[in-house]
Amino acid sequence: MTSNVSRPSPVVLRPSALPAHERGGGASTTPLVGPSIGASGFINGITSFAPGSAIPFHSHNCEESVMLLEGEAVLEIDGRHIPLQPLDTTWIPPNVSHRFRNSSGIRPMRIFWIYGRVDATRTITETGQTRPVSAEHRPKGGG
Repeated sequence: MTSNVSRPSPVVLRPSALPAHERGGGASTTPLVGPSIGASGFINGITSFAPGSAIPFHSHNCEESVMLLEGEAVLEIDGRHIPLQPLDTTWIPPNVSHRFRNSSGIRPMRIFWIYGRVDATRTITETGQTRPVSAEHRPKGGG
């Protein structure tokens, strides 16, 4: 029996051909897998950090895994500062405040991240402001 339900087609994504979106504070993100290509269980992408930059402490409504692709990074979590080297991979449970920072003052840093939900959110620890992660993947001024 043939099903009339269509399924998404496999996709190969080339980060060098995709737009990066400025997040502020020296970070820019290139979204990769997400609902726009048919993903229904997770999202992922790459975030680049300028030398010496860091993102604010924040938490997510789902699991997160981050792999350091290049550069020198520090994961700040639970009062600890954990140095990372390329290919080190983290797993962070939901609702745990953390941040990544580029510990080099001269070289950029890049991470590959995966969130365990397509509707992942980011809550800034200091302000309590919560936004969908996907809001960072739109051009400035975009909806």
